[in-house]
Amino acid sequence: MVRSTPERKAIRSLVWLLVIIIALIAANGASVLFNNGQWTPKLALDLEGGTQITLSPQLSSGEAVTPEQLERAVAIIRQRVDASGVSEAEINTQGNQNIVVSIPGEPDEATRERISSSAKLEFRPVLAADLPSASTIGEESAEESGTDPSASPSAEAPTDPSAAPSPTASPTDASDLAWITPELQEQFDSFDCATLAQVGANVAPSDEPLITCEQDGSIKYILGPVEVAGERIADARAGLITSSTGVTGTDWGVFIEFDGEGAAQFRTVTERLVALSGVQNQFAIVLDGSVISAPRTISAITDGRPQISGNFTEESALTLADQLKFGALPIGFEIQSSENISATLGVSQLQSGIIAGIIGLILVGLYAFVQYRALGGVVLASLVVAAVLTYLIITYLSNQQGFRLSLAGVAGLVISIGVIADSFIVYFERIRDELRDGRSVDGAVEAGWKRAWRTILISDVINFLAAIVLFVLAVGNVRGFAFTLGITTIVDIIVVALFTHPMMQLLGRTRFFGGGHPLSGLDPKALGAVYRGRAQFRAPVGVTSTKVASSSREAQRRQTIAERKAAEAAGEGKDAR
Repeated sequence: MVRSTPERKAIRSLVWLLVIIIALIAANGASVLFNNGQWTPKLALDLEGGTQITLSPQLSSGEAVTPEQLERAVAIIRQRVDASGVSEAEINTQGNQNIVVSIPGEPDEATRERISSSAKLEFRPVLAADLPSASTIGEESAEESGTDPSASPSAEAPTDPSAAPSPTASPTDASDLAWITPELQEQFDSFDCATLAQVGANVAPSDEPLITCEQDGSIKYILGPVEVAGERIADARAGLITSSTGVTGTDWGVFIEFDGEGAAQFRTVTERLVALSGVQNQFAIVLDGSVISAPRTISAITDGRPQISGNFTEESALTLADQLKFGALPIGFEIQSSENISATLGVSQLQSGIIAGIIGLILVGLYAFVQYRALGGVVLASLVVAAVLTYLIITYLSNQQGFRLSLAGVAGLVISIGVIADSFIVYFERIRDELRDGRSVDGAVEAGWKRAWRTILISDVINFLAAIVLFVLAVGNVRGFAFTLGITTIVDIIVVALFTHPMMQLLGRTRFFGGGHPLSGLDPKALGAVYRGRAQFRAPVGVTSTKVASSSREAQRRQTIAERKAAEAAGEGKDAR
């Protein structure tokens, strides 16, 4: 039997829905097998508990942290935690001194590093370097779009800082070797890179030279004053480095974009360094007092978009990019304590939320069966499909993106039952309106869908925009509510388009629904239409037609009365004669 076009479209839509569900199940299965995922969504701090980390500021004697510094630190730490994929974290101040970070579950070392690292970034010119050999100089380079990354490193740089000329005048710029005084030279000779971690970040003011080392302690440097501060960074991202031929390699790097002032400063620096030779051609990228890279200057970087290359892994590149992107903490912090905390609400509250959802589902089902008879089964089936899709999506985001379900998120899921049911009501009422106008069931399903789809889409777009605004402006658990509301809004569109409408296309061709059975929800008497054959309704008599019929009957009645009176009058006349 050849199927009609609506039937083929309906089956195709149901197949696509099945493909989506299977893909989500496969994605979650892969997470369980290969990424230590799980088949249930992870719970947030209020339902599961987690780890509480207390950060204390690192201050010199006599210094005190200001409220403004704490507020800025809380905002930056919150951005870092969110960027790491940890959702539903709570970050607060304690006693106008410490910062308390509460994270669901057990954070890894990378997350702890994101929280406590100050990420103080500075760009300083290299004045001198104590290198193991001349061949190690300039193994990295700062590049601009179009430059040759394979340019050979300079091999003529002096390896002994003592070979630098003695200062004879005040320094004229940050690359002037006059910064190297005999006292500074003596400190440099006696400096041990093993003590760098103990010294800490910012071991020298920004307007003075700095003695420091590579992060691995392999090279010791004398650096000039800071020429570009990390605050001038507008954006930073991690990615694979692309060669000048457009081939993407396997080495990870961090791509930096300066703001207007930073781009101008960096251009001035590179224009000066490109004319220098040896180690003075290099500029050091200093992170928390350690050199993470000291690339050569191949050409002046005029667009303010350098890249940091080196021995980066994907994880270390992503961590550094996030730290630089979200800025440096105004003061340094160290982890004072870390302890496990219990759930603030517990599993009982989660069970209460689930029970509330079940009650809401039952009430919606009862209303659907009372109002729409057997069409209520389509409503319940659609809600079940929506619940399956939502569960699989939330579980996938929990495994892949670190999303955690809080009680506020559960509330968003419960509210979504009514939001999704509204779409079905709009659709069914449109179908019944078309039936009242005399259409067949098949025609009413198609015409009602065209009119209802626009209404459903506009309503869901408004809900989705509201969820986005709430997610962007809110913090804490409210964002979880907005997130689940946004997800269920998208699920509503998918279910209505790929399940509810196709099911109505198929059911409308059955004898039970297409024939207008009293229990089908398409009963002609209940709809105010007169049945005139299978799947055909005759429009009820209009008000105008009724008035005309009533007028005709009244005229006939009056005519009959007049004739009767005339006959009686004629009889009386005969009697009188």
